[in-house]
Amino acid sequence: MEDFEKKVKITDAMDVENGADSSKTLHLLRKFLQIQQRRAQAYANLRRYEELWKSIPSSGALQTIWFLEESQLTNSFAVLEMESLFLSPEYGRDDLAHLLRSVQNQEKQKLHLTATIQLLKKAGRPSERLISHEKCKFKKPEGHECVHVHEITEAAGTEEAEADAEYDNALNQAIRGVQDSVTTINDHLEEIKYEIAALEAE
Repeated sequence: MEDFEKKVKITDAMDVENGADSSKTLHLLRKFLQIQQRRAQAYANLRRYEELWKSIPSSGALQTIWFLEESQLTNSFAVLEMESLFLSPEYGRDDLAHLLRSVQNQEKQKLHLTATIQLLKKAGRPSERLISHEKCKFKKPEGHECVHVHEITEAAGTEEAEADAEYDNALNQAIRGVQDSVTTINDHLEEIKYEIAALEAE
């Protein structure tokens, strides 16, 4: 009986030496999920204010993107710290470090594509953009010579259609990219939740 107890104690000691106890790992994983919740809330706020965003000047639109970027950067530093801890001998969880790294990469991609979508929407389709009459000549108070009035030709129509098609393609590609990133992030978050459940069951 004494030999068995010694073996159990040695095994427990080795488990502690080879990696952090499960409570530390649980703490980091839960902290990571909290960061992801804050990120999700930031994107939800962005979608909620999208209509308002269309009415603000371009500088305001850029400030919104910079706010998301700053928030992403702050969260990234916290996750990098967690990643390095999981890679350390104390934790020895390379698998979790790589999972966090993959989420970070997808978040970075999602942020870039979200900014692209917002800027494209702000600019609008080329054929629907408002025309500025700043360069027009005003001969009389009630009328002006518009520099935008020109004969519509087949070539001009084709050029405008190509510009619209290019815009639509860029917008759709960015939207698909965001959807792919979200799917990948959600898959990784499920893996993390399974890991949390497994650690809690120990």
